[in-house]
Amino acid sequence: MRLPSLPARLRCHHGIHSLRGKLTLANVALLAVGIVVATAVSLMGMRHYLLGQIDAQLTKTRQSLGASGLTLEQVDSLAALAVVRDRFVTPPDGGQARPQSIFTAVDSTGRSLTIAGFEPTAAQHALAAAAGDPRALAAAPEPREVQVHGAAYRATAVRLSDGDYILLATSADALHKGISKALHLDLAVGTLLLALLACLTMFSVRTRMRPLEDMVETSSAIAEGDLTRRVPSSHHPTQEVEQLRLALNSMLQQVESAHRTRERSAAQLRRFVADASHELRTPLSAIRGYLQLYDQGMLRDPDERRRAWDRMNGEVDRMGRLVDELLTLARLDQRPQLRFRNVDMSRLVRDAAADLRAQQPGRPVAVDAEGALLVHADESGLRQVLGNLVANVRTHTPADVPVRLGVDRVDGAVRLRVADEGPGLDAEDAARIFDRFFRVGGGAGSGLGMAIVQGVVEAHGGAVSVRTEPDRGLEVTVTLPRGAAHDPGAAQDPGAAHDQGAAPARAPALP
Repeated sequence: MRLPSLPARLRCHHGIHSLRGKLTLANVALLAVGIVVATAVSLMGMRHYLLGQIDAQLTKTRQSLGASGLTLEQVDSLAALAVVRDRFVTPPDGGQARPQSIFTAVDSTGRSLTIAGFEPTAAQHALAAAAGDPRALAAAPEPREVQVHGAAYRATAVRLSDGDYILLATSADALHKGISKALHLDLAVGTLLLALLACLTMFSVRTRMRPLEDMVETSSAIAEGDLTRRVPSSHHPTQEVEQLRLALNSMLQQVESAHRTRERSAAQLRRFVADASHELRTPLSAIRGYLQLYDQGMLRDPDERRRAWDRMNGEVDRMGRLVDELLTLARLDQRPQLRFRNVDMSRLVRDAAADLRAQQPGRPVAVDAEGALLVHADESGLRQVLGNLVANVRTHTPADVPVRLGVDRVDGAVRLRVADEGPGLDAEDAARIFDRFFRVGGGAGSGLGMAIVQGVVEAHGGAVSVRTEPDRGLEVTVTLPRGAAHDPGAAQDPGAAHDQGAAPARAPALP
C-alpha cells in the first residue's frame, strides 16, 4: 500500500494539537477569561449599587424615626398610623405572599409587639426571629441581610424613647433575581461570542497559515525530487511569513543551484575519467601490441625493431605528457599558492614568437610587445599559458596562416592576445573549447591545453575568452586583474628585488 504524501497526511490532522487548534483554543480561553472577569466586575458593581440604594433608604428612615423621639404609644396613636399600616403591615393572607417591606415593633428581648391592636403577622414574627438582638442591629452602622421565609431582606432597627425597638426590612429578593438574570444573559452572550470567535479564529488562522502549508507542500515536492518548486506568494501576507517565504525561496534556489552544480561536476568527472581512461588506453594498447610482436619473434628485421622501438618511445612520451597535463589540472583544481614575482610580459610574448618561428619558419608571425610591461605573477604559469596557446595555433592551423601576438595595458589590467587567421570554430565548438579532452573534429593533441590555460589564468584571478567564427580565425584574450599590473618605471625596494629572485619554499609550483 502506498503511503500518502507528507502534505496529505498533514492536511488530515488539523486537530487540537495542530497550531491552528492551539491558536483557536488560546484565543477562546483569553476571551473566556475576559468575559468571566467582566461579568464578575459588572455584577458586583450592580449589586453594590442596588444594595446601596436599599440601605440608604433604610438608613434615612431609621434616622428620621430616631430623631423624632417617639414612643411606641405615640406611634400607636398617630393619625398617620393608617398610612404606616397600609405600607408596612401585611394583611393576613395565610403567609402566602412575600411583602416588599416589613415593619414591626419588638421589645429589648426581640419579642414582637402589638401595634394599633393588630397582632404581629407571620412575616413580622419571622423578621423579629431573624433579626435576633435588636440592640446590636440598632447599633450597626449599616443594614444587614437576613432571611425571612427563605427570602433575602435588608434589615435595620431604631430604638424608641421608651426602650422598645422598631425593625425595618426591605426585600432584596428582586435584586438577587435581577443579578441572576443578568448572569444568565451574560453567560448566553459570552457563549455566543466564544463560538463566534472560535469560528473567526479558525477561518483567519487558516488563511494566515496557508503560506506555511504551501511551504510544507513545496518542501515535500522538493524532497521527492522537484527542485524547481518555490513557495508562492500569499494574497494577504504578513510581514513575518513573507520574510520566511523569501528566505526559504532563496535557500531553495541555492539548494537547486548546488544540486545542479554537483550533478554537472559529477557528470564532468565521469566524462573526465572516461576520457582520461581512453587517452591512456590508446598508448598502452600500442605499447602492448609492439611488445607482443616482439615476444612472439615477429620483429626479426632490425629496421622493424627500430621502428617499433621508436613508436613505443613516442607513445611513452605521449602518455607522459598526458599524465603531466592531468597532474597540472589536478594541482590547479586544488588552487595552489603560486610563485609570484615581477614578470616582463613583453619578453614572454617575444620568446613565444621566437619559438614559433623556429618551429615553423614559414609562418608569418606579428608581435606587438614593445618595451617592458611588468606584472606580478607566476612566470612558469604564464609561460605555460603562452606555450599552450601557440601550440594550439601550431597544431590546428596550416603552417602558412599568419599569427598575431600582442600584450598591452587597458584600464590598469594586462591584456594578452593570440590571434590567427585559420579556419576558426563554430559556436558549438567555441562553447566547449575549455572543456577537458575536447578536440575539434577529433584532431591531434590531448584536448587539455585550453583547460590548462583557463585554470592557470583563473588561479591568477584573471579571465580568458575567445572570439571566433567559421573561416574568420580564432582570437584568445587573456586578461589579468588590475592589481597584477605594475609600472616598469616605478622604483622597487630591495625586498621586491629579493622577491623577484626567490619564491617561498612552501608554495607549490606549477609544472
